[in-house]
Amino acid sequence: MNSNFKEAVKTTYLSILGNTLLAIAKGVTGIFGNSYALIADAIESTTDVFSSLLVLLGIRYANKPADANHPYGHGKAEPLITFAIVGFLVVSATIIAYESIAHIRTPHEVPESYTLIVLGIIILIKEVFYRIVSKKSDQLNSTVLKADAWHHRSDAITSLMAFIGISIALFMGEGYETADDWAALFASGFILYNAYLIMRPALGEVMDEHMYDDLIEDIRKIAEEIPGVEETEKCYVRKMGMMYHVDLHIGVIGSISVEKGHDIAHLAKNELLQQIPEIADVLIHIEPFQTQ
Repeated sequence: MNSNFKEAVKTTYLSILGNTLLAIAKGVTGIFGNSYALIADAIESTTDVFSSLLVLLGIRYANKPADANHPYGHGKAEPLITFAIVGFLVVSATIIAYESIAHIRTPHEVPESYTLIVLGIIILIKEVFYRIVSKKSDQLNSTVLKADAWHHRSDAITSLMAFIGISIALFMGEGYETADDWAALFASGFILYNAYLIMRPALGEVMDEHMYDDLIEDIRKIAEEIPGVEETEKCYVRKMGMMYHVDLHIGVIGSISVEKGHDIAHLAKNELLQQIPEIADVLIHIEPFQTQ
């Protein structure tokens, strides 16, 4: 878990550095290149910097050890921080939409052609960032890192929309000056949609929604291979940060002693913790199994 925590923090620092540099590049290019779509993109990248700082805060707090007031640990901080990140996305999308409409109604110059080169580079960089952070989020079971990854993907989408809009404005000429503003407006819709995609799994995590069928199948398979375990019944999994807590009912021969049943339960728990490192704890309930 300590190594997972370090990997998550390292990935978040990478996001913060990348978003800061890209926000500056987009803003400067957008201002001097007469492109509001790029300025809108810079606004989103700026919110990405603050959201990545929230991600860092969430990861650090979520990995605090359990205490008397938080016997299951502090892992639920991750989806709560994810909601805050969604809030940043919604605010940035609203600002972009409002400003895009204002620019559409105001005549302005066609964007400079070099803005396309900058945008092409940015799209590639943001897609690479998305893939790196998304892969890490899957490896570390981190909801908040997954949200950060989608931030990079939404940034790539807004940059792509800007690229299309500026291309139309440049190649179609007079009368199409607002194409990049329309692109920014459409991009705000994509950002809102991404906000929903980020929020949905985080909400399920907070509500302890049933979402871990593959993990439950692995848990049952391992438990049923333990000598003395005749069957597995109920199996519930809840996610806490990057780790899982498991409630498992196993069936043992009803005529064995309480001590023997206790030993079987401990053996099953130890085996699960050893074979699935992402499990933080297992609570096992013994049920009597009657042979036919």
